[in-house]
Amino acid sequence: MNRQTAISTGLLEAAARMCDQLAGLEFALPTSHVYNPLIYARRANELYVRRFARTEKRCVMMGMNPGPWGMAQTGIPFGEIAAVRDWMGIEVAVDRPEREHPKRPIEGFECRRSEVSGRRLWGLFSERYPRVDDFFAEHFVLNYCPLVFMEEGGKNRTPDKLPRAEAAAVEAICDTHLARVLELLQPQFAIGVGAFAEGRLNSIVDGEISVGKILHPSPASPAANRGWAEAASRQLVEQGVWAG
Repeated sequence: MNRQTAISTGLLEAAARMCDQLAGLEFALPTSHVYNPLIYARRANELYVRRFARTEKRCVMMGMNPGPWGMAQTGIPFGEIAAVRDWMGIEVAVDRPEREHPKRPIEGFECRRSEVSGRRLWGLFSERYPRVDDFFAEHFVLNYCPLVFMEEGGKNRTPDKLPRAEAAAVEAICDTHLARVLELLQPQFAIGVGAFAEGRLNSIVDGEISVGKILHPSPASPAANRGWAEAASRQLVEQGVWAG
């Protein structure tokens, strides 16, 4: 196995172990449904990893967990459908979770909803790097936790809102996976997309990797709604990830 194949295969094997371990966890109400797109959208995610994570990266960027109209549909972190299909060149059939919430159907690449966070994130990266391979030559994007948590009414529930015992169980598994990702990709920079992701990076990273943060692109953030691309670009320049 050559080095390129070894990195992507190692990442996929680590993700599979994480999914097996997460599958053994139980979550109490108000969490009523849990999706794992690394399982039902495995084909798309595997293409993403094998195509774009074949080499070590200068910068790894990490979000929290999948959004309902992005990675939940496509299996790609921040997976706004247009960006995944048109810029990354990935479009494959997506299966459905075993237990689907009636208000949060999985339609895969047929979904008509837009993931605003993903549209902003990949929009910035594709504008700066029109050729997708130029971006992924130095960067890789992942989520800390692959699970989508939903309440009975369909409301999205992020990992930081879980009860402490549930969150600790998730973090123990996802921290181990994250450490393995960083070991394989050997980044100089690890950038959290938002404060939660930065915090998880800081909890496991030693001094050899520079940990930083960019503003989360969520439309729930007033700051992100006032020019997210400009703010994130400025932060990446200030932290030395991008040239000015």
